[in-house]
Amino acid sequence: MDNLGQRLKAARLRGGLTLRELARQAEVSPSLVSLIENGKSQPSVATLYTFAHILDVSVDELFEQSQGAEPVVPATLAAAHGVPPVMDPVHAWEPSEYANRISVAHPSHRPQLAMAAGVVWERLAATPEKGVNFMKITYQPQATSTAGGELLTHDGYEYGYVVSGEVEVTVGEELFTLRVGESLGFDSSIPHVLRNSGDVPFEGIWFVHGGHH
Repeated sequence: MDNLGQRLKAARLRGGLTLRELARQAEVSPSLVSLIENGKSQPSVATLYTFAHILDVSVDELFEQSQGAEPVVPATLAAAHGVPPVMDPVHAWEPSEYANRISVAHPSHRPQLAMAAGVVWERLAATPEKGVNFMKITYQPQATSTAGGELLTHDGYEYGYVVSGEVEVTVGEELFTLRVGESLGFDSSIPHVLRNSGDVPFEGIWFVHGGHH
């Protein structure tokens, strides 16, 4: 089971915040925070960003670590650095100059974040650069990035490419409907929301670059 709630609770405790104080700052009910921390409810994308900002953690740090799965190190790179071809790439070349600088993710090993309304983020690579998320995102039919369809903002820019299905992206007062093969980039500080208004899942490749959320 995904333990996003446990990771959020750990970050809250590290930050010395009470459950009620986090709820107050995030403008949500304490009961919602409790449900999320106990794994009985998933946050929306907007709530996740809000919690990460308040707790001063990057969204990247909140991805689950794959259980018992070993990402693949390409054989050519492995041979060049004297390491087994299958191992955790984060530690593959320590203490060499390549440590942490190359990340390869096999589909079955990708860390995920599962959120409310059938939104799933899969991390496609992990490097030490902060505030960067390279992801495959999936929105089930009628899923939105905010629970009530309200617009959200965060630091930085984001870029997206539609792999399958279609997605409605509202940025400011503009509504864009993106179909397979179409792409966009925008300033994430402009209020925005993603919505799958179709009847098939939407899948896209998304790159979010911003400050320490």
